[in-house]
Amino acid sequence: MATRPSHTRPFPLRRTLLGRATATAAAVTAAVVLTACGGGSGSSPAGHSGHGTSASAQPSDSGPATPTGHSGHNAQDVSFAQQMIPHHRQAVAMADLAPTRAKSQQVKDLAARIRKAQDPEITTMTGWLRAWGAPVPDADATGMADMPGMPGMDHSGAGHSASPMPGMMSDSEMSGLEKLSGDAFDRAFLRMMVGHHEGALTMARTEQADGAYGPARAMAKSIVASQSAEITEMKKMLGDQ
Repeated sequence: MATRPSHTRPFPLRRTLLGRATATAAAVTAAVVLTACGGGSGSSPAGHSGHGTSASAQPSDSGPATPTGHSGHNAQDVSFAQQMIPHHRQAVAMADLAPTRAKSQQVKDLAARIRKAQDPEITTMTGWLRAWGAPVPDADATGMADMPGMPGMDHSGAGHSASPMPGMMSDSEMSGLEKLSGDAFDRAFLRMMVGHHEGALTMARTEQADGAYGPARAMAKSIVASQSAEITEMKKMLGDQ
């Protein structure tokens, strides 16, 4: 009976030794893994340029970030925004006349759609220019001639009567439209807006061909599609088709 404890003692002892060996091996393995992963404050961030804070720091080296996160733009993109902003503003100014002067509900509805589409685009393009550090047309500017130092500026003609951008109405044309009402307004509005839209198509197609900034080229594509459809609609209303 006295020998029984001596026979049972080696089993728990063996398990204890095995457990200690396993724990030691796990600790060594963990240390090796941590070292391989570059743990510690002395590791260089250059080895992780595609991750973490080093990636987010890149915009500071490449100029101001744009609102949409696309940083590549060229001079054509800047020109497109600077010229399309006042071009859109004039279209919106024309559309603002329709509720009180137009006779046709179709004309009123069209004018409302034009304003709804172009107002947000003005805001978007203004954001681009500010992000790029480029001049933004003054809020009351309706043509490039009103903005000294801007591309496309044209000082020829008294009272800025010469249009510096395709499709832009002269001051006298805008004043004449303001004085009309009823059927006369409807026809003048439609004819002027057809020409205005055709000018916008020219500008947008230039941006599609020569621009580099993805969102600007996408806006240009949208302008071509929507305003081409509106030109067709307006010509039908005029009886030209």
